[in-house]
Amino acid sequence: MKFFDGAFGTYYISKTDNYEPCELANLNNKETVLSIHNEYISAGATAIKTNTFSANGVTFEDKNVLIEVITEGYLIAKQAALDKNVEVFADIGNISAEEDSQEKYLQVANIFIELGATNFLFETLVSFDEIIPALSFIKEKAPNAVIIVSFAVSSDGFTAGGHHYKVLIADAIANDNVDIVGLNCVCGPTHMLSLVKGLGHLSKPLSVMPNAGYPASVNGRMVYRDNSTYFSEKLLEMHKAGADILGGCCGTTPRHIEKAVQAIKDFSSGLPKEKLKSEKVFLTDVSSDKLKRKPIAVELDPPLDCDMSFILEASRKLKEYGVSTITLADSPLAKTRADSFMTAAMVKQEIDIDVLPHLTCRDKNFIAIKGSLMGASFYGINKVLAITGDPVVGSDNYRNSGVFNFNSKGLIRYIKSLNDDTFTSSPYSIGGAINVNAPNFEAELNRCMEKVENGADFLYSQPIFSDESIANFIEAKKTLGCILYAGILPFVSYKNAVFLNNEFLGIDIPEEIVENLKDKDAGDVEDISISFCHNIIKQVHEYADGLYIITPMKKVDFVCNLIERSFHD
Repeated sequence: MKFFDGAFGTYYISKTDNYEPCELANLNNKETVLSIHNEYISAGATAIKTNTFSANGVTFEDKNVLIEVITEGYLIAKQAALDKNVEVFADIGNISAEEDSQEKYLQVANIFIELGATNFLFETLVSFDEIIPALSFIKEKAPNAVIIVSFAVSSDGFTAGGHHYKVLIADAIANDNVDIVGLNCVCGPTHMLSLVKGLGHLSKPLSVMPNAGYPASVNGRMVYRDNSTYFSEKLLEMHKAGADILGGCCGTTPRHIEKAVQAIKDFSSGLPKEKLKSEKVFLTDVSSDKLKRKPIAVELDPPLDCDMSFILEASRKLKEYGVSTITLADSPLAKTRADSFMTAAMVKQEIDIDVLPHLTCRDKNFIAIKGSLMGASFYGINKVLAITGDPVVGSDNYRNSGVFNFNSKGLIRYIKSLNDDTFTSSPYSIGGAINVNAPNFEAELNRCMEKVENGADFLYSQPIFSDESIANFIEAKKTLGCILYAGILPFVSYKNAVFLNNEFLGIDIPEEIVENLKDKDAGDVEDISISFCHNIIKQVHEYADGLYIITPMKKVDFVCNLIERSFHD
């Protein structure tokens, strides 16, 4: 069983707070590079990647600098692996060049060949054809070289280049110069596990290196949560599902690798895994503790395909349960869905209910944003939730990068200026988001105050799960002086709760609640979830101007039952 290290780049940033290309550390911070390699080896990695992921002709146009960066990166990795029975792989990341990408891959491969490299990892690829000449070149110069080709795939199975992962894996397997195929980056462990299970039996070994989870923006930094135990459990499941080689990508640390290595060892030795006892859960009857209804907005995700039937049926049912607004997310997790404005327009037209499309500044520039707002106004839409948007994770491909002409504050200010110019007859009511789970909530409050000053009429909070986030919500209401909706996210199963807790920074369902979900049937899980959410609602009800309920995994019935059991008219 070969075990690779975890992420170099994100771990390097966490240790140094240095955001310049980490490959430059091969020249000016060699001690830290060596230290990181050694940490991963001490954690149990039997293969390490050179710190050269972005070392190519796009990042380093000066050929001499490129050669020096790759040479030093290779030598440092070889030094770390010396006399330790650890393999060193020349790491070649995706090269997002509009032209001459084949030549740029060949250039990097040639530098490594001249250094004597015999192991190669082409990783985070979005397509396959561009690397074929480099594969042939490597095998011609070093016939015994081992080459891994690994693709970066979203949870829907497609790369940023629009290729389905099964087709790419099949193409790589068919190429005689590829020894091992793989998947890495973009996906967190749960989604990566689903992709692995979808591959079935392969004729070549499979390498899998998922991200730690999905990052959140904290003070302008992309931060992953520390979920090493959960990560190790998921890697074990991937091993059982057919992965021959394991490792980690963005957000993973030596601790992630150490726990994963131990989990595989325990499984291989047949040691029984300690089973946590599930305490008896006492369900709370919330029907006798109903609250006065306040405005309720429910979030639905636009479809991944061209079928609107679920959205329309769900909206119709939610309207029957007294929901006042349907909010439509804008490609959450940076995963392409139907346009939020077009989806909202159809819901408004077909169901006759108020709609609130989300608008991110991740994907659109000034021209596209103004055009979307103008088009929506034709359908009588005059509300918008302006947010930054989830980052495009693990992709430096020019075809799938964020726009980010401005942040959410700038987006709010821009829409406000359009109200004073373009939408004078029917101005937009502008909403923003507030993260009640922010580690530095004082700074978050200051940012939200700026949103209000820039034109935000209302704010929706991120999901509330803890006593601390309840206190933060109440403080926000007292401080900001604007309309404030309380975010509520029901959990629908034990696996769903564990997934939320471990792959999304800022979601912290109490562990005792999560443990109580173990081995419960669907009815008990629903009771636990509704009781928990109702208790949150009770504590913020006095301060909330309304509720913002996020539909979990299309479970509209969960939302309807929560509404029915929590409120009276």
